[in-house]
Amino acid sequence: MAEFTMELNDEQKEVRDWLHGFAADVIRPAAAEWDEREETPWPVIQEAAKVGIYSLDFYAQQYFDSTGLGIPMAMEELFWGDAGIALSIVGTGLAAVGVLANGTEEQIGTWIPQMYGDQNDVKVAAFCSSEPDAGSDVASMRTRAVYDEAKDEWVINGTKTWATNGGIANVHVVVASVDPELGSKGHASFIVPPGTPGLAQGQKFKKHGIRASHTAEVVLDHVRVPGSCLLGGKEKLDERLARAREKAKAGGGERVKNAAMATFEASRPAVGAMAVGTARAAYEVALDYARTREQFGRPIMDNQGVAFQLADMRTQIDAARLLVWRASWMAVNGKPFTAAEGSMSKLFASETAKKVTAQAIQILGGNGYTREYPVERMHRDSAIYTIFEGTSEIQRLVIARTLAGMPIR
Repeated sequence: MAEFTMELNDEQKEVRDWLHGFAADVIRPAAAEWDEREETPWPVIQEAAKVGIYSLDFYAQQYFDSTGLGIPMAMEELFWGDAGIALSIVGTGLAAVGVLANGTEEQIGTWIPQMYGDQNDVKVAAFCSSEPDAGSDVASMRTRAVYDEAKDEWVINGTKTWATNGGIANVHVVVASVDPELGSKGHASFIVPPGTPGLAQGQKFKKHGIRASHTAEVVLDHVRVPGSCLLGGKEKLDERLARAREKAKAGGGERVKNAAMATFEASRPAVGAMAVGTARAAYEVALDYARTREQFGRPIMDNQGVAFQLADMRTQIDAARLLVWRASWMAVNGKPFTAAEGSMSKLFASETAKKVTAQAIQILGGNGYTREYPVERMHRDSAIYTIFEGTSEIQRLVIARTLAGMPIR
């Protein structure tokens, strides 16, 4: 187990500086254009693939960093560049993680390379879980998967929403209910291969922020996938369902559900790190502006009202980063989140991003309200952090119920 440290080692610093350079030289110059176009920035993703950032190998190296700081450090630097483009670069990772967590070695080897493609022909993947009537309430999922034993196929019907890369992905990972009576315990994940009949993109959302990231509905109308596309295989699924039924009969359903929540807790610090990156970017723009912008014959930084705002902004950003790092270290080293530390990090960092980006606009005044300066875009982007991967209200609920020793529903 790695000791907790607040100091990056030499290798981590080298990776951080490399990512920062890519964010500064490639992502930032393209940010305004792709925000306006509201389209997937394929040329930027291709550049990321050429240098090795858009690849499973890179994210695996960061994920297996024993300090736990690899992923939050990478997320912070990329999202410091631009949240929309960064999400386009890292969005495939959601689907890849779904396969890594649940798939067999054969499934991992078969499907993850198809998610990324190569530097000359990049692909993206989509993880489809949320539904119009089942966002935070995952137990209410209506998408059904029914096994056709005669053909060894699964037939999937339903509609997914808020899917990053939904409809344009080469590979879709779809979560569906195979036993509705078990609620969230009756869910399974499926690979939908490229070109499968019955899968179509529904509404593409025109968003307030992160507009360079493609978000859409995915409609599944009698989609048939081979039995081999059930992640983990049918034997493993049958065993899991049998255990869930027995535990439900024995009154252990809540305990099992709480154990499942630990998985969500472990992923939330990465979103917190994204928020830290956006907040830091806005703070740096505001700080530079306050140092150079003169009013009444002196830099506005000399005004206590501005200086104190910047002091608070920097303090909140550093506090958010430390919460993210603590939770990330705990997750990698198997430390239990006895106080919902994962949700704490995501809650505080996401709220900090919204507050800091709003303060940055205020410091820039009228200029900050225009698209000539990036803080307006950063403020729009920051709103998503308090919504996806569990809203701020859900994070507070998780924290409160954890502290009270109550089951998390």
